[in-house]
Amino acid sequence: MKKIVMAMLLIITVAGNTLQAQKVEVMTSTKEGWHKIGETTVNFKKDTDEILVIGENKFTELKFVVKETPIDIISLKLHFSEGNDQTVKVNSPIKANGESHKISLTGGERKLQKIIFVYKTLPNRQDDKAHVEIWGYKIKK
Repeated sequence: MKKIVMAMLLIITVAGNTLQAQKVEVMTSTKEGWHKIGETTVNFKKDTDEILVIGENKFTELKFVVKETPIDIISLKLHFSEGNDQTVKVNSPIKANGESHKISLTGGERKLQKIIFVYKTLPNRQDDKAHVEIWGYKIKK
């Protein structure tokens, strides 16, 4: 019995840490235009971040807005509810207070579930962390 309780506590702890590491955004707007669908603060210790998107999550394009300090976005893995994930090689540095080029989703408007992006934080004098926002474009139906 004691082993079962310890195993359950271990499972709960691991599950809690996993969920805490992932950032979840709930998209509620159906209006046409650019909408912020996620944000995170990136640092020198990690090189991959994951954003879960739920709700009204159909988009045609994405872009990244970077604040505080520059980063270099290397690639994206986009997961859609219909399957057929999309991998995008970006290899584009983004200056502080700048934004990426627009990234088109293959197949037009798609229901986005998760964004995994690989990056590296570019050196800066204060070793600041970059604040990254992910924006998605919705079309009017």
